[in-house]
Amino acid sequence: MRTKSQVYAPPVRNSAGVESDITKLRIAILEAASVAREGHVPSALSILNILYCIFLEDLKEFDLEPRDFNFILSKGHASLGLYAVLAKANFFSEDWIYEFGKFNSDFGGHPDRNKVKGVLASTGSLGHGLPMGVGMALAHKARGSKETVIVLIGDGELNEGSNWESLLIAHHHALSNLIVIIDQNQSSERAIKMERLLEKLNAFGMQTSEIDGHNHQQIISTLFSNESKTPKVVIANTTKGYGVPEMENNPAWHHASPTAQQFLVFVNELQK
Repeated sequence: MRTKSQVYAPPVRNSAGVESDITKLRIAILEAASVAREGHVPSALSILNILYCIFLEDLKEFDLEPRDFNFILSKGHASLGLYAVLAKANFFSEDWIYEFGKFNSDFGGHPDRNKVKGVLASTGSLGHGLPMGVGMALAHKARGSKETVIVLIGDGELNEGSNWESLLIAHHHALSNLIVIIDQNQSSERAIKMERLLEKLNAFGMQTSEIDGHNHQQIISTLFSNESKTPKVVIANTTKGYGVPEMENNPAWHHASPTAQQFLVFVNELQK
């Protein structure tokens, strides 16, 4: 069972259906943004494969056993990706697509733990998710719990000093039950460049690795199969807007939503 603090009922599917699932999730993200005229679509698409692996991949297919974990999406502006995956995981109805961004909707631009099942932390203001995750991991360790805490942050979010303070604390308390995933989609390149990131993280005492954030084999094997005595940090190299060519690495789409006509064009491309 995953996400112990919430009811989880993974859908039945086989490995051959993964790409089909991903395509449908991309379409759901695009449709929600198109209907609402709101949302950070490229940021959601860059982490979609990672979210899929965490919530939907069958670990037994990778010779791994299911395990308990708590997940925090620190880059809350990518909520579209999280909502799409949680709906696929049967946390709530796929009708969220038509509620996203509406006045008084549970499904806002940033996830709210008091409104959305499967969301364990209300995030959006960058630099808050990892401190909460460190506190959660420390509490689990103090109780002797075997649950793991996974925090997904953006590379641009590393400009926030609270993340580096949190890593120092995590190392000091040897939080081997903490996994930090950095969505390195090059957002930081337009702000403060984060050069030699792997070296910096290693200097903080992390067990650090770098993977292709769209490769499920790499994601699963790195997140769930390697035991560590220290906090684990995974640098996931991704493409912003992945899967929709017009959006890929295109800053113009950062906070733009597709029109009804553009949505139909994108769906046609995805289904080819």
